[in-house]
Amino acid sequence: MLALLSKYRSVFNVGLQSNLVYRVNFGVRGFFSFFHLIVVFILWSAAYGDKSLINGFTFAQTFTYFVTVIVVQFFIGAFNEDYQISEDIRNGLINQFLTKPVNYFAYRFSIYLSARLVTGLLILLPLAVIYPLIHQHLVLPHDLWRYAAAVPALIMSGLIQFGIAYIFGLLSFWFLEIQGLVILSMALESLLGGQIFPLDLLPAWLYEVSSYLPYFYQMYFPVALITGRIEDPAVVSHMLAIQAGWVVIILAIGQVLWRRGLRLHTAVGG
Repeated sequence: MLALLSKYRSVFNVGLQSNLVYRVNFGVRGFFSFFHLIVVFILWSAAYGDKSLINGFTFAQTFTYFVTVIVVQFFIGAFNEDYQISEDIRNGLINQFLTKPVNYFAYRFSIYLSARLVTGLLILLPLAVIYPLIHQHLVLPHDLWRYAAAVPALIMSGLIQFGIAYIFGLLSFWFLEIQGLVILSMALESLLGGQIFPLDLLPAWLYEVSSYLPYFYQMYFPVALITGRIEDPAVVSHMLAIQAGWVVIILAIGQVLWRRGLRLHTAVGG
């Protein structure tokens, strides 16, 4: 077990060093990500107008939601993981993992963790810079149980994020080009994951339906939990159970696709 952990810790360290090479790019990307908050601020200011509440939430609570979405996205978002897996398959780079005692899923997940650590920490820099400008519009709840529940929610959100990217990447065993499928998935994630608007603004029946979909738990659920848009601890417990179920399902699908994909895969060369 120690040898196994040491192996993937080495992969994590290599991924960390690789991502630190491009730290300036990540930093610039982080700063530009906050620019769209200007658009968010203008649009939601207009939406609120003279109203103090929309669906029971103040402007500050809604703006805090979108700021939190950006930060969480950099900590758990699976940026380009599907494309990297696809390239490994299409270019034959995956062959090296078939003859060595290396689990490909664990390898890619170690790389994912190292990248998220770098991007997550770097996003805090632009946040610190703009904080004096936006702090009067930020408000977070003070319930300790909420943040305790957010820890497993964020971990499972990361697993779902990576698991879905892993599944789409493995589709390259069957399809030469997965870009269209990935774009479709990203569109669904943005809409049903609450990145465009908080999902609690949906009609009650549609919100209920969305709460049983995996996209709900990719981003909206942990962010809504942190920012207080989900009030009832019993509801949180129920949603954590659904989220855990999706983690199991998605990871299981990934393993099935991996095994079946290898049956179709032809390794050529050395």
